[in-house]
Amino acid sequence: MVSDALGLGRVVLASNNAGKLREFASLLDAAGIELIAQGELGVPEAPEPHATFVENALAKARHASTLTGLPALADDSGLCVRALNGAPGVYSARYASMNGGEKSDAANNARLVADLAGTTDRRAYYFCVLVLVRHADDPEPLIAEGRWHGEVIDVPRGANGFGYDPYFFLPTLNASAAELDPARKNALSHRALALRDLLQRLKELA
Repeated sequence: MVSDALGLGRVVLASNNAGKLREFASLLDAAGIELIAQGELGVPEAPEPHATFVENALAKARHASTLTGLPALADDSGLCVRALNGAPGVYSARYASMNGGEKSDAANNARLVADLAGTTDRRAYYFCVLVLVRHADDPEPLIAEGRWHGEVIDVPRGANGFGYDPYFFLPTLNASAAELDPARKNALSHRALALRDLLQRLKELA
């Protein structure tokens, strides 16, 4: 088993996002990796000052590993919209608050729809980068990524998911991400793609 070969039985997730924990845990359990949210170990959230997903993920992983002594997994993910030059990007979680609005999914989605008013090119993708460090000073962090392509719609659809999911439409499925049941989303999402990439890299090292 991957976890036995690499000494990764228990890994701290450098996030307190319950949605992410559910998605990651369901996919990593098969590899024998037990994920525990950093908040359960008293780890505060790390700053995310960087302009790239990979730099933010690496900073979060090292922060969690330093404070717990455990291997750590971190992701940085967001929605990248072509017509907005990749925005919201790394600022997806605080897109509205950057302009003085509140920090909430509803406010972020409202700003996104407003910014795209009158725009016909609605192409977008969710991007996820994962960084796994085996210890805080790991010189060879494992890095994986995934992209989930779709488009932005003006009227929300579905009640599942979180973040921009109700506004992220998948033409090939004729559904928004929020209309997919959790198992289907876990099999298709940017996080699922990145996790499969990560697991393949772990298998190659085992």
